[in-house]
Amino acid sequence: MIALAGLDLSDRLVVCVGGGTVAERRIARLRAAGARVRLVAPVATDGLTALAASGDIEWHARPFAAADLDDAWFCHTATGSASVDASVVAAAEARRVWCVNAGHGGKGTARLAAETTSGDVMVGVVSTAGADPRRTVAVRDAIAQRLAEGALPLRRRRRPLVGSVALVGGGPGPVDLMTVRARALLAEADVVVHDRLGPTGVLAEIGDDVELIDVGKRPQHHPVPQDEINAILVDRAAKGLRVVRLKGGDPFVYGRGGEEIIACRTAGIPVEVVPGISSSIAVPSAAGIPVTHRGVAGTLHVVNGQESPSEATLAALRDDTATVVALMGVSALPRFVAAARAAGAPEDRPVAFVENGHTPAQRTIRTTLATAIQDAETHRLANPAVLVFGEVARPDLLLPVAVAQSEGIG
Repeated sequence: MIALAGLDLSDRLVVCVGGGTVAERRIARLRAAGARVRLVAPVATDGLTALAASGDIEWHARPFAAADLDDAWFCHTATGSASVDASVVAAAEARRVWCVNAGHGGKGTARLAAETTSGDVMVGVVSTAGADPRRTVAVRDAIAQRLAEGALPLRRRRRPLVGSVALVGGGPGPVDLMTVRARALLAEADVVVHDRLGPTGVLAEIGDDVELIDVGKRPQHHPVPQDEINAILVDRAAKGLRVVRLKGGDPFVYGRGGEEIIACRTAGIPVEVVPGISSSIAVPSAAGIPVTHRGVAGTLHVVNGQESPSEATLAALRDDTATVVALMGVSALPRFVAAARAAGAPEDRPVAFVENGHTPAQRTIRTTLATAIQDAETHRLANPAVLVFGEVARPDLLLPVAVAQSEGIG
């Protein structure tokens, strides 16, 4: 019978017999676990030879002798010779040292599990009836995928002494555009502080015992001020909880992530940032608009559309080779367009408004600087929308005009 166990090999001697490619892979894994490695083999791969030369492993360049197992905690044999591997297993068993036989896993006294980790959780898979590495790896990979998707419970039942905060960029909205790291942190969270936009669909997958705090802002309506959001993050983490601050897009692209970082660090709270796909890139992409395109636009200028255009923004609007993407700019569009025209941006500059990007309600309004305000009013442009100014917004840039127009308004 096989019993799955976790071994702490930190600073413990592991003897590896055989110096081939299998041994090289296994030694890398054992060293990553903190083991001290003694290699016994007449010859070894270049990688193992280099490790020995640098003093990272101990190498005895000769055939195996039973005394090589003196003081060992664990053994691994992969010589390519069934008889030699069997003799190593026998010598290890006589000394009560667990031994992996890589040449015939069923004839060793131990097996290395196919492993995957997520945070501080390690999952191992072994076969019980003979060694079947392909099968165990396939099962391991399936588990790893579920862990990455946040579909398996990872939360600690015992609270750590010190909590933490993760500022997680959720991307433009679809759950499957979130990063693997984002999903894993959500699976481990005790508290999720979330916005109105972004991948809110993932909240339905979170356990009932996780505290969900909605701090979402709407145009002209901020029910939870930023100072209060900062205080919530610090308060929950100070209680030893794992807090995820889930944002749409990227935390550092108009996400006020910097302010939250400062608040956490000032309070002595560990904090990390997980980048997400910014809507400044993802939403135009969903409408078939590349923010840069060879021979058309080589510069990207991202601005807060609520603010009056700076001199740098006005220069970009005049530049035929620049793309200007304005976020949160619907209400200030008349002022923004008027400033661009007054600064000399061409009247026929292509403009695209992408509303409700990455949702079933997505639509694209194609226009020009001269008619942008009128078309926005005619089509009742509303938030959330990303505004794109530049030659990349031409309807026929990537598709024939008739096809481009059939995919959206304009």
